[in-house]
Amino acid sequence: MTETANSTMVQVHRVYIKASPQAIWDAITKPEWNEKFGYQVPGEFDLREGGTYRALANQEMRDHGAPEVIIDGEILVCEPPHRLVQTWNIMFEAGTAAEPVTRLTWEIEACGGFSALTVTHELTDAPLAAAFVGGEVPNAGGGWAYVLSDLKSLLETGSAMAG
Repeated sequence: MTETANSTMVQVHRVYIKASPQAIWDAITKPEWNEKFGYQVPGEFDLREGGTYRALANQEMRDHGAPEVIIDGEILVCEPPHRLVQTWNIMFEAGTAAEPVTRLTWEIEACGGFSALTVTHELTDAPLAAAFVGGEVPNAGGGWAYVLSDLKSLLETGSAMAG
């Protein structure tokens, strides 16, 4: 994690997964896969430049007062199955919803019999979002480290960490 005086913060997370780039791409971008790991919420991608992204609250989140759409954004770059760049706006609580939209980049690289997945989250002037995705907010999950660990577990074993 890097922070500078102008409130630019970048978090970079990398995980190595015994799966093909296409399998990882599908797990990230297809709701029938992405609702199985991390916070278990379906993410809907319109995979074209200018397309939309929405993460929808699961029932447990809605029971605790979350809105239907908890994260939204726009697809900026779509190069399946290797690179996806999108905006990212956390909508589930007033503080993060008021912060500027952030930028999220997914990069998937084949490395022989496994792949490297690098997630770069640019969180300029968004300290609350940075705390959430950095796993620093108590009782709010483990941020990107948790999500990527769970994705790895799902793809390598067929089961998410909690399942």
